Amino acid sequence: MKNMKMMAAGLCVLSVVSCQTKQGTGTLIGGGAGAVLGGIVGQIIGKNGKSTAIGAAIGGAVGAGAGAIIGRHMDKVAREAAQQLPNASVDKVTDANGLECVKVTFDSGILFPLNGSDLNAAAKNDLTKLAGLMKTNSNCDVAIQGYTDASGNDNINIPLSQRRASAVSSYLRGQGVSSRQIRSVEGFGSQNPIENKTVSQKNRRVEVYLYASQEMVRQANNGSL
Repeated sequence: MKNMKMMAAGLCVLSVVSCQTKQGTGTLIGGGAGAVLGGIVGQIIGKNGKSTAIGAAIGGAVGAGAGAIIGRHMDKVAREAAQQLPNASVDKVTDANGLECVKVTFDSGILFPLNGSDLNAAAKNDLTKLAGLMKTNSNCDVAIQGYTDASGNDNINIPLSQRRASAVSSYLRGQGVSSRQIRSVEGFGSQNPIENKTVSQKNRRVEVYLYASQEMVRQANNGSL
């Protein structure tokens, strides 16, 4: 597996050398696939490979050049998220179609008490800002993932993580976010830890992904994005 990771990373680096332009991060793509190679390297080598499964695969629907347009648009979404959500971590990763998407991570210190899923006042304030970002970018589909640390077993952690993800989804919808925009709400228990500790505040988190919807792909293909 280690050798496979290194080979894949090497291929990505070679592709970056052959494809990079001066137009920005969003232009690091290969043909119509729209794969942002820097994000792919991060997901192959990094700890959280789960994020590569965000969204449903749409096959060959992304035309040549559309991936670059979506990448530049997601650069803009990431900048807006970083400005509007100072209490969250904002990262760029890739979705199931190799397109750039924006990952927003809230830890339990902002969102939840230990072993709890109730949102406090500070959490609601942050999620109100996130709701505004989502409504401004309504052509982004959204996936919400809840996590716990490893201090309990799956019988406890998976339902708890699901309740945390659902609490975030419910609050966002209460702030006017369309239920159609929130495509998935899932709890993964202690999977995909950020740090290797049994008790870890960083691992008790909710991740929100904003990724290209079919409408955004259509806009990118016809040049209206």
